[in-house]
Amino acid sequence: MPIVKNILWNAGTRLLPPLLKLLFSSLRLKIVSPEGGHPGTEHGIIFAFWHGKMVTGWLLVRRLLPDIRPSAVVSLSEDGQILSETLERLGFRLIRGSSSRGREDVKTGMLESLRNRGVIAITPDGPRGPLHRFKYGTLRIASEHQVPILFADITHERYRVLKSWDRFEIPMPFSRTTVYLHSIRVPAFTSEEALHEFARKLSEHFGHASR
Repeated sequence: MPIVKNILWNAGTRLLPPLLKLLFSSLRLKIVSPEGGHPGTEHGIIFAFWHGKMVTGWLLVRRLLPDIRPSAVVSLSEDGQILSETLERLGFRLIRGSSSRGREDVKTGMLESLRNRGVIAITPDGPRGPLHRFKYGTLRIASEHQVPILFADITHERYRVLKSWDRFEIPMPFSRTTVYLHSIRVPAFTSEEALHEFARKLSEHFGHASR
């Protein structure tokens, strides 16, 4: 059984990247930037999208910033291992860990990438939720290091929804897909309470927008 499992695993991780590319290339994308484009990369960029929109989100990073090899924050779970191997084949560097496991490794990896004016792709409500809620760690790093967050609010016209906590969406081929890009400047926080309040308001705004 382990041999069969390894064969299926390897086949899946090899087939998934080209299938995702094919699906993404078929989407009828419309990019809208209410703030007038994305911020510069002098301090790096945190590129964020909800966990349930990652089919489109990961490849969107590569489309919008083709000249930069992005880093991706991926959990240490078994599902995260499948995702990490897929993202490596799609050209991402990996930062493994989450708010519950490997937190310090994630912070170190993010800061190293940002020091090199890198782009970090992250699902701020992942890997286990709560749904559409920004985690404090991402906002704290953005605040302390003056890093803009570019949030992609992704809407698929036609899609299938899995029965998962994140309402995972698989867009149908050739679906109209609208992406609203929001540049978020995170302020300096005078207290943890101020950080938590900012996270709550941000989550309510973009969580409502994406439903």
